[in-house]
Amino acid sequence: MGSEGTYRVMRQDDNGNRFLVAQELTRPEAEALAAEFEARGHKQLYWVEPDGQ
Repeated sequence: MGSEGTYRVMRQDDNGNRFLVAQELTRPEAEALAAEFEARGHKQLYWVEPDGQ
């Protein structure tokens, strides 16, 4: 389980498969990383959630 107060970035592909992109980030770091991937124009869905969820 992740440390309290850390976040991870998750990705879901076109087939509904979910993958861990990064973990143990601060919320601002995680949100920035997710935004960076979204800005690349990929069709996958990216989101931020607390570690250990």
